[in-house]
Amino acid sequence: QVQLVESGGGLVQPGGSLRLSCAASGNILSINDMGWYRQAPGKQRELVARITGGGNTNYADSVKGRFTISRDNAKNTVYLQMNSLKPEDTAVYYCNAVITTRSLVSVPCWGQGTQVTVSS
Repeated sequence: QVQLVESGGGLVQPGGSLRLSCAASGNILSINDMGWYRQAPGKQRELVARITGGGNTNYADSVKGRFTISRDNAKNTVYLQMNSLKPEDTAVYYCNAVITTRSLVSVPCWGQGTQVTVSS
């Protein structure tokens, strides 16, 4: 089995910064794409940023220039550095990864979510 565990959410004032982390563990052979999604109350889950195994990235227009996604393949971990946070960034943030297990099965995995609240 594989699991993703997120950390780093919390309450921050507008203009502040937070760094989210997501570590994968379990029966892992390799990790392909990794990403962060978010879901605000009453809204659908949306892509925030993704990063390929080779390090190529893409971002939602709403976070370009403010958020940076990165990964440490040795630690099976993906990060999301969030700067210049706005109240509209408030949401539950979910980590996602496409993991190939040692059984050579590729499975999409989700973390449990971490709350980010931007408020004064």
